[in-house]
Amino acid sequence: MSALRRTAATMALAIATATLSTAVAAPVPASAALPTAAIALGDSFISGEGAGAYQPVVDSTGVARGFPGWTAPNSNAYFCHRSANASLHKASLPGIQDRFNLACSGGQPHDIAAASSDRASGRQVAAQLDQLRAVAQTHDIDVVLIGLGSNNSSFTFGGVAEKCANRFIADAWTGWWEFWAYLNGPVEQKPCTDADLATAAQLTAATTETTAAVRQILNTLREVDGDGQHRVVFQDYTNPLPIDLNPTYHTEDNRSDTRDKFRALGAERYAAGCPIHRASLAPGHRFSQGLGSIVSSARTTLAAEFPGADLVYLNVQRAFDGARLCEQTNSPTGTLATPIRLMDNPPNGTFVTSLSGKDKIAIQRIANTCVSYFQTCQESWHPNAAGHQVLGQCLSGAASTTAHSVACVRASNGTVTVS
Repeated sequence: MSALRRTAATMALAIATATLSTAVAAPVPASAALPTAAIALGDSFISGEGAGAYQPVVDSTGVARGFPGWTAPNSNAYFCHRSANASLHKASLPGIQDRFNLACSGGQPHDIAAASSDRASGRQVAAQLDQLRAVAQTHDIDVVLIGLGSNNSSFTFGGVAEKCANRFIADAWTGWWEFWAYLNGPVEQKPCTDADLATAAQLTAATTETTAAVRQILNTLREVDGDGQHRVVFQDYTNPLPIDLNPTYHTEDNRSDTRDKFRALGAERYAAGCPIHRASLAPGHRFSQGLGSIVSSARTTLAAEFPGADLVYLNVQRAFDGARLCEQTNSPTGTLATPIRLMDNPPNGTFVTSLSGKDKIAIQRIANTCVSYFQTCQESWHPNAAGHQVLGQCLSGAASTTAHSVACVRASNGTVTVS
């Protein structure tokens, strides 16, 4: 791969490219060697959702959009949340001069070849392939990081997270006989099951959809990358929650989450960042494994179709071991993921960190703020800045390995290995 064979004078020129238009830079003369680039394509786990330091994003009309305010439409390009702390910018990539983050929080396979705004709830940004072509006009693309699969026509990560968290909150604050009215209607109070998250048929459909989108990426790279040498890293997903909560969060006031109404426990888990039934955790991890299967399957299928391509599957499902939300007693301090956080209405940028003492009417209002203004809660349960530092180490290993399938694992002492 040319990126790993070149010797670059410096990486200080690395560009945290949250913005991109067709005029990235003046065309380089054909006789000159193009600067090398690494690009990121995909969804929120790649864009840097949860990592802060979000940069302006050029929308589909060519206008760079900065923060538009908490009550702006969630379709605003800024809410792609392209972070300067995203793993692409934290990875050690020798030979890479410039970096371009083209991913968008909420991105789906649809958004690869078509404008995101062409679908329901999409953001006002150009197709990621069009953005890729723009970079290729001025750069030699050598590393491509792809994260797709968690959002698709069948299910979305945000929808899954919202469903399970809302069920827990509803169960904690209301009795089974009481009417719990969210804006979209009553909320179920039972723990999430596997079928609530994604059925086998949905996972199969998502695999087909994701594979087709990545096929479009590989075909485009073959067209636009002059030297034809680039490594493509297929990253999967890590669960922000542990297999089981630390015993500290099992009961409060001698009440567990298996009985009716447990407000003190609900407040305790919300403060720690993990408002979830313990019974929902195992299905959640099987869902994460299903997402991994989507990514792994896409890589296997496309490796057969593109036998000369340099495709690497990066399994990060154990990259946050020991530092997930509510895995230790001091959560969310020291974790690698963002806690569930909501705002009250009207949203003003101040997150509610405690639900202690709030009645069900206040809880309903706070929960509905997330429904009306999704940007107020969309950072929840994503890798934070420290988490992206770890994912950057994972990417570094995947970019330099000779293997085509690697796992990134965090040890109990915080050491991260890729093998």
